[in-house]
Amino acid sequence: MASWLNGKRTSPIGVDIGSRSVKLLQLGGDGSTVHEAARWDLPSDSPDKPTERDAHVIEAVRRAREGRKFRGRDAVFCLGAEDLFVQNIRVPTADGAELDKLVRAEAAGRLPFKSDEAEIRYIEAADVRQGDTFRREVILLACHKPALERILAVAAAASLRPVAIDVEPAALLRCYARQFRRDDDHQRRVMFVNLGAARTKVVIARGSDAMFVKYVDAGGRHLDEAVAKHLDMSLDDAAALRRHNGDRRADQRDPEIARSIAEAVRGVLDRLANELSLCLRYFSVTFRGQHVAQTVLGGGEASEALAEWLAARLDVPCELGNPLRTFEKNALSGPQTQWDVAAGLALRNAN
Repeated sequence: MASWLNGKRTSPIGVDIGSRSVKLLQLGGDGSTVHEAARWDLPSDSPDKPTERDAHVIEAVRRAREGRKFRGRDAVFCLGAEDLFVQNIRVPTADGAELDKLVRAEAAGRLPFKSDEAEIRYIEAADVRQGDTFRREVILLACHKPALERILAVAAAASLRPVAIDVEPAALLRCYARQFRRDDDHQRRVMFVNLGAARTKVVIARGSDAMFVKYVDAGGRHLDEAVAKHLDMSLDDAAALRRHNGDRRADQRDPEIARSIAEAVRGVLDRLANELSLCLRYFSVTFRGQHVAQTVLGGGEASEALAEWLAARLDVPCELGNPLRTFEKNALSGPQTQWDVAAGLALRNAN
């Protein structure tokens, strides 16, 4: 497919379908500006049945485009955690067709669906020592083919033309890798943490090369549930209280409410920190002598306070991500961190 930089005025629309909202972002033709972006929230009581949920997603995509300046119908969609099987695996060292055969054979015994019904991709991380031999560390990425068919159906119903279907971890890394300017940046090991509504995405990378990927079952919804239980209120009221408190400046927050929320969510955040610690430990043991130099926190639930807290808990410097830092006209409403996946999708095929 020809690059959209060659004579095109805009990029494809990056369509980030989350559990709580749909975010659309389109770049200018040279990839240096945000041409348009929009977010549309999904119903808080979104149904569990895929067909009913897809109907809400289709409506959200349509409403997000209404009255906006999005150009064309080309779009890049992505597979989320509910449709994507991710696991770091090890196979004998090999290349080309032989490596592909080994990965698929290993995947067959791990996938939650039949391998002949799966689309399988993988990322080669590095050769690692296991005992007295070396093996190839590989990030396995697979999905059930019906999940792809559902995305194509959603795109068609929303009058969009999917030019690619990506995965969230790749989009996340692509977004931040764009900001690497120095040679040192391409060699540093960084852990990217995207704290979303339902789950947290974790990608440890050397420069723009992913070396470890994992989904952690902790997100904004878990924080809301913890507040609802602690304060004996409905889930919707708990979500509204937590967001209202978070939207205020620290010096304008009610101390009693802030204290109650902090007490309520402590268990969820402790669990998240423990999971991230395990990710760092796996990385340091697997890739001996390599250590993560920094954590970048993104996603709709990210905050400066949480970045500071994680830095202290993990003993690794942590900064709040700014996925739109290198783009012009990036004053979008809401937390800038929520646009990292959508921006990464829009950047696909940029080179």
